[in-house]
Parts: sequence; structure tokens; C-alpha cells
Amino acid sequence: MRSFGRFLTLLAATASFSAAMPAMLYAQEPAAAEKVDIITPHITDSYELEIPWFNSHFAKEVCIGRHVEGGHCGPLWGPIGHIGPLEVNLSPTKHVVMLLLAATIVTLVMLLAASAHKRHSHAVGHPKGFAAGIEAMVLYIRNEVILPNVGHHGNAYVPFGLTIFFFILTANLLGLVPYGSTATGNISVTATLAIITLIVVEASGIKAQGAGYLNTIFYWNKELPILMRVLMFVIMTPVEILGKFAKPFALAVRLFANMTAGHIVVLALIGLIFTFQSWAVAGGPFIMAVLIMMLELFVALLQAYIFTLLSSVFIGLIREGAH
Repeated sequence: MRSFGRFLTLLAATASFSAAMPAMLYAQEPAAAEKVDIITPHITDSYELEIPWFNSHFAKEVCIGRHVEGGHCGPLWGPIGHIGPLEVNLSPTKHVVMLLLAATIVTLVMLLAASAHKRHSHAVGHPKGFAAGIEAMVLYIRNEVILPNVGHHGNAYVPFGLTIFFFILTANLLGLVPYGSTATGNISVTATLAIITLIVVEASGIKAQGAGYLNTIFYWNKELPILMRVLMFVIMTPVEILGKFAKPFALAVRLFANMTAGHIVVLALIGLIFTFQSWAVAGGPFIMAVLIMMLELFVALLQAYIFTLLSSVFIGLIREGAH
């Protein structure tokens, strides 16, 4: 097996590409700068980024675009086209910044882990501390999630699966820290991750099955009588085609909905304090919000795990036809 250090270096490099794709394909119009509540601005995208600041709110909003009339913050560049009512704009937004930050963190963590793993292995014969923890996570995802589901020659898909897992996990956790934002709560981001997975799945099927890959699109069972064969072709072909798009759609919506729902619940509970405007009711919503945030930590890990697991299952299913 390849050395752990070289493997993690490849994993870190692939993470940067995963972050760049949502930024390039971004087609969701960010929310307006004017804020009417505390919930919507937190779960939607914008051209403003909140940073720590020493004032009464301990925060300051910085425009990452250009200032427009009315003191609002608009896109840095103009749109390059339209998809229906949506503008295709490559201007940086809050979620794009979070994606690039997540990719940077994954890259640094993996490179540091690889360096520490190599250093400890030469010194004491085994990794320890931080490197050992990263190795444990990598080995679990590889041996218990990717290889059992992908099957034969599954090692080739380990870098992809690990990149998906660590990148989504980091992006999820960034939404739980102060001044952060959950980029995976943006359907454009989760849809792009799902499209990347779809491309990998279909490419895996083409590589494994060759000409037999057409059977995953056009249902043609040679063991059936000709009349039944034609009938099943007419009925099952649309079903097979819809199934190919249903899988990435489920991946995108599941991640988006779970990461958005938790934030809405937390912010709604906190909003109860301001709705009743009484310290007497502050304790209950505060305790419930803290408990939901603890649950969100588990959900952040769980959703990264599920996305990786289902991606591995889809790759394994389409490759199974070749055996």
C-alpha cells in the first residue's frame, strides 16, 4: 500500500479542487444586504462577511464585493449569463469564502498529519498524538466505508471518498463556530458536490463495464421474449434514467436540508427570548439551543459520513454489473 504521507498529500490537493468547483458553478443569487430578521441572513448567502470586532456587538460586517447605492454590498463583478431567473455570477460571496477556508484547513491539516506521521514512524515506529488520530479516521473511512461498498479495486476510490468526507465535515463545522457560515446549507454547494459524485459514479461504470454500461441506461434483457423485451425497454428505460438523477438529487437535498434545519431551530429558539422580551423565559430557550448545538456537532459528522457512504455505495452498485 502507498505510504500514508503520500496518500494524505494527494488527498489534500484534491480538496482544493472540490472547493473550487462550487465557486465556479455558483448560480444562486445571494440574499439582499438589508436584514429584516436574525434567521434569514444567517442561513442565506451574501456579499458581506462577519469578522470579530471590538464594539458593542463584538462583530463587524465587511463587504467582499463592491458598495452600491443605499450603502448595500453588491457583487464584485457583473453576471456572465443567466439560467432562468438566476444570475450566473463568479463574484466571491460569504459561502465561497467558507469553501476556500474549508479547503485550506483540510490541506493544512492533512499535510501536517502526513509530516508528523512520517516523522513519528521514523523515530518511534508508529504515529502518535494528532497524526495517530487522523490516521484512525482515515483508516476507518477506508476500511469500513469505502472498500466494503466499492468492492474490487476499491483503493482507487479511497482518495475521492476521503476528500468528500473531510471537506464536507470541515465545511459543516465552520458553520458552528462564531463568525462562521455553513456553506453546505447552500443548495448550490451541495448540488455541485452531488454533480461531482455523479461524474465519478458514471465514469466508474464506464470503466468497469465498457459497452455493458449502456445497459444501465437502456434496459434490454436478452433473456426475455422479444415482445416482453420491447415492453420492458419502453417501461424501464425512463425509470433507469430517472434513477441516475435521483441519486445525486437525494445527496444534495439531504445534506442541504439537514444543515439548514438545525440552524433554523437554534435561531428560532434564541428568537423566543427576544419575542417575549423577558428574562423569565430566557433559561428554557437557552438550554434547548445549547442542546441543539450539541446535536448539530453530531449531525455535522453524520452528514459527512452519510454522503461518503452513499457515494461509495453508488460506485459499488454501478461497478457490480461488470462482475
